[in-house]
Amino acid sequence: MTLAVSDEKVRAAALWLSEQDPVPPHVVTVLKTKFELKALQACEACKLAGEFRWVLRNG
Repeated sequence: MTLAVSDEKVRAAALWLSEQDPVPPHVVTVLKTKFELKALQACEACKLAGEFRWVLRNG
């Protein structure tokens, strides 16, 4: 199964966000602009970034 373009954008945004330290202020707006996401997609990217960080810390 292939990811839809929007899913790829959300994943790319999440990977980028998971590497940011500290997280930029107004992160949803940043993600919307930088990755051309809708607000809900930016929120999904935030959630996924948190999951990526958890895996990196806890293996």
